[in-house]
Parts: sequence; C-alpha cells; structure tokens
Amino acid sequence: MKSAHSQKGMSILSWLMVLAVVAFLASAAFKVMPHYFDNMALEKMITSVETDKALDVRSVSDFYSYISKGMQVNSIRDLNMQDAVKIKVENNEFRVHVKYEKREPLIENIDLVVRFDKEFRVRMP
Repeated sequence: MKSAHSQKGMSILSWLMVLAVVAFLASAAFKVMPHYFDNMALEKMITSVETDKALDVRSVSDFYSYISKGMQVNSIRDLNMQDAVKIKVENNEFRVHVKYEKREPLIENIDLVVRFDKEFRVRMP
C-alpha cells in the first residue's frame, strides 16, 4: 500500500473545480466574441471606403448609406448606427468616430460590458 505522500494528481473534486472555472470563462468569452466580430466587420466597412474605388462614396449621406447596407449584409442588427457612428468631412477626408458599448448579462445582475471607441480618417476617393 502507498502512503499519502507518494500519491500524485488531482482529486475528482479538484478536477470539477477546474472544469467549472474553464466553463465559466468559456461562457463569458462566447457571449463577448460576437460583439468583437461585429466591431471588426464595422471597421472593415469603414476602411474599405478608401481602398475600394468602385464604391463612389462622396458625401456623408453616401457613407451612412454604405455603412447601413454593410450592417444588413453582416447581420449587425443590435446596433443603432446613428448613435454609434458619427461622420464629418474635414480637409477632403471623412472623420469617422465609432463609439458604443454593448452589455451581455452574465449572472443575475452582473453584466459583461465591452466598449468600442475608435476614430478613422478616410480619404475621399
């Protein structure tokens, strides 16, 4: 028979605790990741105005229209574009400011909050 000092490894209770922590972190990550993917798609739409010459975006209303269509294509439905995206024209370039936050409920009254705040300078084609 082996003594207690020579036994190695984790007990069942320890493995269950590790599994619970991993499951909690995975749940939190899966709730937040879609918001990051939506933000990456939005950033890609904004920067593509400068690189894709076929778009022919020349005014602020054209820019908003292009972003709105891109949000429909990418299924970004839970974001109010008028509140999140502000566009101005300065020195022959668009100044686009994307600022919004999303909340996901985690447990009871505890929420996960992600904030996005980025400014883009996009040259007019």
